[in-house]
Amino acid sequence: MTMPARKEDKMVDVSVYRRDFPVLSKEMNGKPVIYLDSGASAQKPQAVIDAMTNVLNNHYSNIHRGLYNFSQVNTEQYEAVRGKIAAFISAASENEIVFTKNTTEAINLVAESWGRTFLKEGDEIIITGMEHHANIVPWQLLETRIGVKLKVIPVLDNGELDLQGFEALLGDKTKMVAFVHTSNALGTINPVQQVIATVKAYNPDILTLVDGSQGVVHGPVDVRELGCDFFAFTGHKLYGPNGVGVLWGRYDILDTMPPYQGGGDMIETVSFSGTTFKAPPARFEAGTPAIVEVIGLGAAIDYVQAIGMHNIAAYEKELLDYAMTALNAVDGLTFYGQSQQKAGIISFTADWAHPSDIAMILDQQGVAIRTGHHCCMPLMERFGVDATARASFGLYTNRADIEAFVDALTKAKEMLG
Repeated sequence: MTMPARKEDKMVDVSVYRRDFPVLSKEMNGKPVIYLDSGASAQKPQAVIDAMTNVLNNHYSNIHRGLYNFSQVNTEQYEAVRGKIAAFISAASENEIVFTKNTTEAINLVAESWGRTFLKEGDEIIITGMEHHANIVPWQLLETRIGVKLKVIPVLDNGELDLQGFEALLGDKTKMVAFVHTSNALGTINPVQQVIATVKAYNPDILTLVDGSQGVVHGPVDVRELGCDFFAFTGHKLYGPNGVGVLWGRYDILDTMPPYQGGGDMIETVSFSGTTFKAPPARFEAGTPAIVEVIGLGAAIDYVQAIGMHNIAAYEKELLDYAMTALNAVDGLTFYGQSQQKAGIISFTADWAHPSDIAMILDQQGVAIRTGHHCCMPLMERFGVDATARASFGLYTNRADIEAFVDALTKAKEMLG
């Protein structure tokens, strides 16, 4: 097929960075691997692998309470990551950084700790129609347990939020607006600052929570500039390991919240007559944490910071434009998410095959994409489909990957159409 003319990669020298990811030199089903599922979980650079291996090989131990060298080294490296994350998202203090397992746990922490403490029957929480289940189900549990009410911002046909509809949802009972920064299913980058400014202008006491799982991957984030009260993201989408996530919260709010879980390392004193708890963030980090994974996340942040999040965003925008031009040459595709502000995520269906059938044929060509509802079943219902195929890019994705993807998709059409 005829592809759009190639241009030299700008800002991000993808040929250099691809060499940092060992898996990209492997094969899948006898073909060079074309990994287009970074939205689900990104591949890991050697720097992250080495940082984690170094701990396991040379000084693994538990942290915080050991007076021996290994424990002190690990404690220092672990706690240093808080400072890296605070700088990465422009938080006011590393004491606002809470380590969790993932974004899901971070949102559950807010719902259970803040929500169960400060919400009452009849209070309202606003979410959007494009939320991941992780930002729906925790609030639904509060709906069942204490009788709060969920309201949903509609999604327009182009995959953007209906902001006029949103303003109509705000009311005297609104206590929280929780919404996704960048849709994992559509690629839509929401106008976070605008949404939050609208909320705070209506009532500054309404809190806001941003699911930043995709947002921190595809561009720079400044939580103070955004004006939010909570921001959550996960490590494994940010070129780091799974099993570690982050909740950022304004310290004055965190300090009012009770513990989410009880156990070791989050206490000041324990007796059978009662327990006192540490200040945030330790108050929310019960038990032995994901030590190696947190250190790996720190290495991932070092890695992307060295490249520059602005540079990554600019490169992915160029790659997205290239991919959409190429995909428009394939007949019978319908694309979901046509926002002007969009990350490197392409969600589509074909009138000639089910997404699962397409993905299986692409797999035989070494091309990895995601299919299904992407943990966004209400959004799929909104668009009248049960599933889409989704190709999502990382900083290592190049034009050759796009060309291989389009060629494999063309072959799938020939076989299935």
